[in-house]
Amino acid sequence: QVQLVESGGALVQPGGSLRLSCAASGTMFSIIAMGWYRQAPGKQRDLVATISTGGNTFHNADVKGRFTISRDNAKNTLYLQMNNLKPEDTAVYYCNYVVDGNIYWGQGTQVTVSS
Repeated sequence: QVQLVESGGALVQPGGSLRLSCAASGTMFSIIAMGWYRQAPGKQRDLVATISTGGNTFHNADVKGRFTISRDNAKNTLYLQMNNLKPEDTAVYYCNYVVDGNIYWGQGTQVTVSS
């Protein structure tokens, strides 16, 4: 079983920055991929960015150039650095791990971008 705990969400003004963290714990024999998703009110959950165990990254076109996904293997922690935030980035952000053929989700952290 894998537990994921996100943190770092907050209220921030447009143009501001935040760094989200996702701490993973539990037994993880084979991590296939890690990622961040977000869900705005009344909308579906959308992919934001992914990173493979080999370090290859993908960023959704809406965030490319502003957000950066990274990981610290020693700390079992996934990060999402978010710069130049816009009101349309407002959402609950979830981290996601694919481990040993199973998909795990964190509880989510709220990011609100507003003046």
